[in-house]
Amino acid sequence: MNDREKRTKLTYAASGVDVKAGEEAVERIKQLAASTFDSQVLTGLGSFGGFFKPEMSELKEPVLISSTDSVGTKLKLAFMTGIHNTIGEDLVNHCVNDILVHGARGLFFLDYIGVGKLKPETVAEVVEGVARGCRSCGVALVGGEMAELPDFYQPGEYDLVGFVVGVVDQSRIVNGSAIKAGDVCIGLVSTGPHTNGYTLARKVAFEIAGLKPNDRVDELGMTIAEALMKVHRCYAPVIHPLLQKFDIHGMAHVTGGGIPGNLKRVLTDGLGAVIKKSAWPVLPIFRYLESAGNIEPDDMYSAFNMGIGYILVVDISQADKIQAELAGLGEESYIIGHIEKGDKTVKLVD
Repeated sequence: MNDREKRTKLTYAASGVDVKAGEEAVERIKQLAASTFDSQVLTGLGSFGGFFKPEMSELKEPVLISSTDSVGTKLKLAFMTGIHNTIGEDLVNHCVNDILVHGARGLFFLDYIGVGKLKPETVAEVVEGVARGCRSCGVALVGGEMAELPDFYQPGEYDLVGFVVGVVDQSRIVNGSAIKAGDVCIGLVSTGPHTNGYTLARKVAFEIAGLKPNDRVDELGMTIAEALMKVHRCYAPVIHPLLQKFDIHGMAHVTGGGIPGNLKRVLTDGLGAVIKKSAWPVLPIFRYLESAGNIEPDDMYSAFNMGIGYILVVDISQADKIQAELAGLGEESYIIGHIEKGDKTVKLVD
């Protein structure tokens, strides 16, 4: 027997990558992905690429709009709580909302999941949320990637990234160019932090306040985990009907940077905005974090959405009609500010 024959044979599984587990995970998620398909999807999971034949006969000049994002350190809460079946929904809704601000309707979605040790049941839970988000937002989950990278991720942890492609008729693109002084800002409510500010939120809740995920917080009426894990809303079901009836001058998805950081992204040169903080009820989770962490108000408004997850900028003459339409769709909204001449600065006032 030579030296080569004496050595223990190394396998891919022994090095930390379980191909069979990957195959099992794919089988688990095939049906989840198929639940998001319509006649525009030409292939199922397993091909080298996802085939999508969009129906664009009603669009004169279709423009594709794409976006990619993650849920940031909200993943840490999924690891802490063992709740993995909503984080994918957060991801889809975040991505779809980002292209929605330009008037785009989502077409298809792809995800990337990188793990240290692949557990098919955990991956299936994550994709369960992705599929649910895709169904509610009207997009197809046409593919994705699972990578088992034992040298990159800690045991029990994974990374999650999403990619969405949507379409809008070029003449219907919303880009803020129509915004003018005197327009008003209509805020649509959020469910909580959505997918931003979680590094600060976790530090306050679990380090400063010393809470455990399942600890109940009386002022919240639920556990801290339940409050922080509330799903990031998808605004597409209420925004698309508005776009068919009204001339929306601009829209902003309130993510990292809060209202000031995101509203200014749609303002053109020579315009600013004034937002009245008392115009809407701030959610209890934000009041709790501000108090428990002794956080300055300016820091709160730059880290969190503070209860407003999406903003419409509209002509003041249309505001009442738009709010009435939103109310008919079961949507809670508030006039939170106005546009004035300025230098693309968003001022927060009491």
